[in-house]
Amino acid sequence: MKKFILFGLFSVLFLSACSNSEVETMSQFGNEIQEYSVTNQNDETVTDDDLEGKVWLLDFIFTNCATVCPPMTANMTHLTQELEEQGVEDYGVLSFSVDPERDTPEALSQYISYYEVPEDTEWHLMTGYDHDFIRSFAEKNFKTIVAPAPEGSDQVTHATSFYLIDSEGTIRKSYAGLDQGDKGFPVSEIVDDVAALTEEIE
Repeated sequence: MKKFILFGLFSVLFLSACSNSEVETMSQFGNEIQEYSVTNQNDETVTDDDLEGKVWLLDFIFTNCATVCPPMTANMTHLTQELEEQGVEDYGVLSFSVDPERDTPEALSQYISYYEVPEDTEWHLMTGYDHDFIRSFAEKNFKTIVAPAPEGSDQVTHATSFYLIDSEGTIRKSYAGLDQGDKGFPVSEIVDDVAALTEEIE
């Protein structure tokens, strides 16, 4: 009986230690991002192994987007500027194109050049896959949709959230990537969470 109680106590303490993070994982997440191998705006191969050892912010965009993507990318740029100002290191940004046929590395490179991203920021804009991949990738990992453009349009449907991934590749949280009604874009919350997770990197 004593052995059982001690084992139970040890298990509780062990589990508490494992979840001892300042950033609470949202209930719909806690899953590890799936394996992938894609191409960034510099025509370099990027894989899920490259996530290790850094905290990441991720979003879904496309360069021909006429509505939400430009302000989303402006908000993400603002985050990188705030993180640099606070001296936060060991983080990066991943932007997956939802229109990979149109978004070549050259198009993605030109797109991000319009934004004032701090020079030392590691920001990968991803392409080099088909629509089936990005639809499945978004749905299985981030519980969100990517739908092809309707007939007569070139505007792909996708979510506007930003996602937080820790240094072990676990998806932790999502945030509104744009202002929502009376709620402004949550700059402080995101910056604080990224900073907290970078402090937890061993």
